Amino acid sequence: MEQFKALWTKEQEDGSFETSLQELSIEVLGPHEVLVQVLYSSLNYKDALSANGHRGITQHFPHIPGIDAAGIILHDASGQFQAGEQVIITGFDLGMNTHGGLGELIRVPASWIVPLPTNLSLKRAMQIGTAGLTAGMAVLALQQNQISPSSGEILVTGASGGVGMCAIKLLHHLGYEVVALSGKAEMKEVLLNIGASRVIDRLEFMAEKPRTLYPMSFAGGIDTVGGDVLVKLIKSLKFAGSVAVCGMAGGVELPLQVYPFILRGARMLGIYSADAPLEKKKEIWRLYANDWNYELDSITEVISLTHAPEKLSMMIEGRSHGRYVVQILD
Repeated sequence: MEQFKALWTKEQEDGSFETSLQELSIEVLGPHEVLVQVLYSSLNYKDALSANGHRGITQHFPHIPGIDAAGIILHDASGQFQAGEQVIITGFDLGMNTHGGLGELIRVPASWIVPLPTNLSLKRAMQIGTAGLTAGMAVLALQQNQISPSSGEILVTGASGGVGMCAIKLLHHLGYEVVALSGKAEMKEVLLNIGASRVIDRLEFMAEKPRTLYPMSFAGGIDTVGGDVLVKLIKSLKFAGSVAVCGMAGGVELPLQVYPFILRGARMLGIYSADAPLEKKKEIWRLYANDWNYELDSITEVISLTHAPEKLSMMIEGRSHGRYVVQILD
């Protein structure tokens, strides 16, 4: 295969960026040792930023976005994988400065590749994707810090996004009582249907006058937003509560005193799945293939590569929800 189809993000003369489906030469893929035929990918907020020319994500254009890929080994110069083997690649530099998974082919280092676990399909792997991997690491971090279903309610912020909805589904599957925080009123019934016991409007949550500490309300949290929402959540944790922090769309500043950590023993757990060690990723994928094997169709829309640019624009505009799986081959 000397030519392949992929989304191609290119800078225009006026400094804007355009992403369109193009036929490309295999030569653009670079020198890495493993060539993979991509059958499924997924869309993440980081892909939307890359497709819009965000230099903090991707420095070199033109570029193929897509931080997730699932497919079949075509050739491995390292000898670690056999042709025909099914694999998953998420994170590391894929879709950032290495051409990504929103195309028919990728070429990546062998050290980025996870063999597809038994009981997991390529499609389901991309229903999970980086969003589910991040949610899974966040839930595991809460468990490892003794936050169990009997501890109390878990607040999930940014609940209508990919990570948020994956977290709600997983927590509900594991028996936790989940409270969803969302700024999208139209998503209330959806969030209740996928496992939230109640939904709090973000404006209502943030309307209370700033205080050093708020009433102890939540045993734990998964925060995909950052900023003032995260501050309010930390101040609202029960004694020895933990919040897994994995997003910053709402801000990178954390205007916070030490009182929640000293007086209530609060813990803040940083989660970043993209550069997590490969063995950590394999652990999460094994859990999804076994104990975490829950329904995902209700939060997933399957689309073609042709429709991916439109969905990426919707993500930037805040008009998307849930997970988009991209079926690469028609």
